[in-house]
Amino acid sequence: MNAPARRAEVAVPTVAFTLDRQTLHAFEGETILQAARRHGVEIPHLCYQDGLRPDGNCRACVVEIAGERTLAPSCCRSAMPGMEVQAQSERALKSQKMVLEMLLSDLPEAGYKWNEADESLQHGELSAWAARMEVSVRPELQALRREQPRADLSHPAMAVHLDACIQCNRCVRACREEQVNDVIGFALRGAQSAIVFDLADPMGESTCVACGECVQACPTGALMPKTQIGSQIVDRKVDSVCPFCGVGCLLTYNVKDNQIVSVDGRDGPANQSRLCVKGRFGFDYAHSPQRLTVPLVRKAGVPKDPAALQSLNRDTADWSEVFREASWEEALALSTGALKNLRDTHGKKALAGFGSAKGSNEEAYLFQKLVRTGFGSNNVDHCTRLCHASSVAALLEGVGSAAVSNQVNDVAHSDLIFIIGSNPTANHPVAATWMKNAAQKGAKIVLADPRVTDIGRHAWRTLQFKPDTDVAMLNALIYTVIEEGLADQDFIDRRASNYEALKENVKGYSPEAMAPICGIPAATLREVARAFAQAQGAMIFWGMGVSQHVHGTDNARCLIALSTVTGQIGKPGSGLHPLRGQNNVQGASDAGLIPMMYPNYQRVTDKSAHAWFENFWGMPLDDKPGYTVVEIMHKCLAPDSDPHKVRGMYIMGENPAMSDPDLNHARHALASLSHLVVQDIFMTETAWLADVVLPATGWPEKTGTVTNTDRMVQLGRQAIAPPGDARPDLWIVQQMAAGMGLDWRYEGEHSGVAAVYEEMRQAMHAVISGIRWERLQRESSVTYPCLSEDDPGAPTVFIDRFDTADGRARLVPADIIPAAERPDADFPFVLITGRQLEHWHTGSMTRRAAVLDAIEPMAMASLCGADLRALGVQPGDVITVQSRRGEVVIHVRRDDGTPPGAVFIPFAYYEAAANLMTNAALDPFGKIPEFKYCAVAIRRGGEAASVAGYGAGGVKTALP
Repeated sequence: MNAPARRAEVAVPTVAFTLDRQTLHAFEGETILQAARRHGVEIPHLCYQDGLRPDGNCRACVVEIAGERTLAPSCCRSAMPGMEVQAQSERALKSQKMVLEMLLSDLPEAGYKWNEADESLQHGELSAWAARMEVSVRPELQALRREQPRADLSHPAMAVHLDACIQCNRCVRACREEQVNDVIGFALRGAQSAIVFDLADPMGESTCVACGECVQACPTGALMPKTQIGSQIVDRKVDSVCPFCGVGCLLTYNVKDNQIVSVDGRDGPANQSRLCVKGRFGFDYAHSPQRLTVPLVRKAGVPKDPAALQSLNRDTADWSEVFREASWEEALALSTGALKNLRDTHGKKALAGFGSAKGSNEEAYLFQKLVRTGFGSNNVDHCTRLCHASSVAALLEGVGSAAVSNQVNDVAHSDLIFIIGSNPTANHPVAATWMKNAAQKGAKIVLADPRVTDIGRHAWRTLQFKPDTDVAMLNALIYTVIEEGLADQDFIDRRASNYEALKENVKGYSPEAMAPICGIPAATLREVARAFAQAQGAMIFWGMGVSQHVHGTDNARCLIALSTVTGQIGKPGSGLHPLRGQNNVQGASDAGLIPMMYPNYQRVTDKSAHAWFENFWGMPLDDKPGYTVVEIMHKCLAPDSDPHKVRGMYIMGENPAMSDPDLNHARHALASLSHLVVQDIFMTETAWLADVVLPATGWPEKTGTVTNTDRMVQLGRQAIAPPGDARPDLWIVQQMAAGMGLDWRYEGEHSGVAAVYEEMRQAMHAVISGIRWERLQRESSVTYPCLSEDDPGAPTVFIDRFDTADGRARLVPADIIPAAERPDADFPFVLITGRQLEHWHTGSMTRRAAVLDAIEPMAMASLCGADLRALGVQPGDVITVQSRRGEVVIHVRRDDGTPPGAVFIPFAYYEAAANLMTNAALDPFGKIPEFKYCAVAIRRGGEAASVAGYGAGGVKTALP
């Protein structure tokens, strides 16, 4: 990436003032409390918390200021030049102690947040300050203790004990101002005032999304995770990274007896201590009794039956009927022996590998190296093929880089935020908080999506376009920009190529002509186009709603063109940001886990890149692109006469038997393999079709790096030991390499992870040469491109030039290409698939997390009220949804954000697997399947699968 923006070193003005007769220097605008803390001086405080707006309502932090009649809350008062402040004067101390005593007097004798080493500290921060200030409660005050409210234990994850509430309002500010969920409020007055959820609903029945920000903010234990009520003693705290979406929130695991008991948000650059429900409460999948703990080998004579997966219950199915236990030596020998025999007998194209975006960069790098050097071809891919392959194709073509131009929290500098084909509040909740924060401060959000999702509540304009009409709508916006003279001609002349072709192409796409096609009024299209072009900074976010179409690459080309012709790229608050779905989709792609690219997107057909990697790895390499995920499935079913028929596969941490389109076809393909090796932490649907299953490590059980959607390389550290005889993924890949005849030597802790990272850094020297392992250990998170040890990284790129050969953005015209399959009389509805807030990917992890499963235990299809009435269906009823490829029986909920004629189904539920119905038709450029559009029929009734739930190994539970 060229011409990155660097963080300028700006001198911050300071002011001198005195605190308890000592001269301190405060930054301009800094409060007295903040300046005191920065200098190591502690003033009692309870309603104040870093990251939250100062409120000043507890008055524990009052100080005496010379010349002022009343005491002032130090958390709200800015330090001024020459100000004389006393925090330890007799008057200030007396007031501080009085506040602490009065608050303590109302609290119950037994608290909810104490330290076993000192049970006098039962009320968290309040008890700690009282002990430090030597405050005790007089009996006469205890006699006036308020009537204590009853506990609210209605939520699966959190307990509400308002008898411990001091009404500091930290939870209110965390909910309403940080996360912008608007659930917690402050109701009534005087002695009756209380914290409430929505309209004084029980927390479990409110609109709470369980981000847990209130729990993290509460100082006394009035709001607590149910796993940590009582003792706060843990064996250790381990800093790591969230294992779910691509936002890359930093977190801290609290570990006791090799169990993660809770999770805290950490002050990382992507999240600033914020988490969502998955990051905070989705950790206990690692302790599931369904974990794989020993290598398994398919019993002789037991066939692979893909049809059996339709009725397979993950909870109750007994693998011992199909597999037998084996030693690691036997399992590895069987795995590599069979794969090597297939390679040597049928040629190097006979093998393929699917890596994982849920693991580390080091695992992804080593896995693709194994396939290229050990298997002998480029038949290696991972889930990016199923989420953002078309975005990558368009970005490489248009701007020369597949990564984002600006980071998510750069929306703080945006006037307009354009969100298309993405549901960030469900799929990237912490990223969504930055967007909602920006909207609170005046930024305009435009939501463009066939479904009106939760972020629409904060939108300035909502473009609910008809499914499959992305190009029509986006070309109408580009037309308006050009036709109304709003294009940034200077930027185009200096920074873009092929503009005249784009200009000519969009002449037929006026808003008036496109309005009947996309369903958006022409006046609205023009209004949005003007606002986008005239904004000081306009930023585009998109998700799989843009990419998962046969025209996904064209959709992304239009977004690149819109950003470029308006000059909305290469500056703060602007640019292009495809939100990554899994925790390491960006990093796995960067590391070369794709069939046509070596690490750092160097094409295998590029002779210089090919020669470099042959020399670097010391092995001859295939110079032809490999097959993609869906193409590999086709090759598994190719006739024996096909020299490129795939006969053996090694799959690490992927579940294509749930995630691929047209699952009946994909499962048949996997079952037809001569030899399949699956490496995972659970018996996934894919593992049931394997010949050998290798038990691997979950994210909290390993050390390694991941790269988030913001281009931040981040270090995750091992927090707990793996169960049984499960082994680190990096160790398993190296053992597989040894069995394939490769002589690898990666020495050091955690299976040589630092040594593997160092090799990867050399392979990707053009972007991460300045991010050494030691630096990551020290800083935890570094943004690339980063080219030297003192390079802070580049949050914004394309400042002066793009990463294309000529430094210009290439504009590629796009025309309307209809979906591969359209609704008709037999299949009149459109199926839209996607994720939901509580569950992630194929559900193998999140549905084994007790809280997540308790909140959203059942597969639900979403239909608008009009369609429910037309079908004669009530919310909660059962419907059957059928495509030309398969059907599912599922319960239905009402969602008026889903457009008429469409049904939305999440793909995390094996008992109602949406991908049984989806279409495997491919985008010709990105080779991505058309998950987001296929024709289906809906009828009342059917027999929905009964699933007990994952919370306690098959028994439906919530935390106590």
